Amino acid sequence: MIFMRIRPFPGLFLFTVLFAMTACSTTKPPMPPLASIEGVQGHFRIGRIIHLKTGKAISFDQLIDQVGTRRLIFIGEVHNNPEHHLIQVQILQALMSRYAPLTAAMEFFNKTQQPALDHYMDGSTTETVFLKDVGWDKNWAYAYHLYRPLLLMTKEKGRKIIAINAPNNIVKKVARSGLSSLDPNERNQLAGHINLENESHRTYLRKIYEKHTHRDLKRFDFFYQAQCVWEDTMAENIAKYLSKNKEKLVVLAGNGHIINKYGIPNRTLSRIEIPMATILLQPLSGPLNIERKMADYIWLTGDCSRHNF
Repeated sequence: MIFMRIRPFPGLFLFTVLFAMTACSTTKPPMPPLASIEGVQGHFRIGRIIHLKTGKAISFDQLIDQVGTRRLIFIGEVHNNPEHHLIQVQILQALMSRYAPLTAAMEFFNKTQQPALDHYMDGSTTETVFLKDVGWDKNWAYAYHLYRPLLLMTKEKGRKIIAINAPNNIVKKVARSGLSSLDPNERNQLAGHINLENESHRTYLRKIYEKHTHRDLKRFDFFYQAQCVWEDTMAENIAKYLSKNKEKLVVLAGNGHIINKYGIPNRTLSRIEIPMATILLQPLSGPLNIERKMADYIWLTGDCSRHNF
């Protein structure tokens, strides 16, 4: 008996596989999450950068063109979202290459740590010594590898990094027992004026407070005072720096300190009049309604912070 080798028709195998995959599939792939903007028709997907005043999606180059005219730029983050830190690096790189080296201000360093930052930035100490000097593992609950590219890039191409936050132990004391519990030395390490009168800000933070169980924080008033300590102290340190230095300043901080501008941004503007822009990096895991007052720009990202990195 003679066996003949039959050459299959080109593409037949691929067609068969695709047909089988289609036939075996019993569920449709999930729809990608979408965001809607207040007063704007249509929806926006992950990866879109939206200018909230116009309600229109813009390109990355357009974003850099527009925020490049401002001296103070806030970029938000969800602390444990790796994508957010990569976006921050991307924005910093673009601003530095298009304009000039700039200074970055970072929420996760307090003023007492400025000498350790300066020594690391000028090469006087190693990264290992720097992390020990600032007590990274003790003072910051998030992995250093998330922030390392930001520090290395600014160290190589930027001017400097400034520490703007209040000491963590003082903020924790306020959260437990209020501003009145601070001794004079502790109080002197905070902003001279701390605004506790913004009712919209208070309402926003009360909703956050009520969503979580607080073992040590029994009083919302103290919790609110601690948030304002953070924000006014950072705002005062930003304003002091800008009053003495004329280059651009990019501030990296959690979204909660930037959203609606009534955290650090407006508290900074109450101290110094300066052209400012806010960029909120917003994870998108499901339908989301966005109010235009949230920021000047919103960048929709994946919700990578759900995973452990």
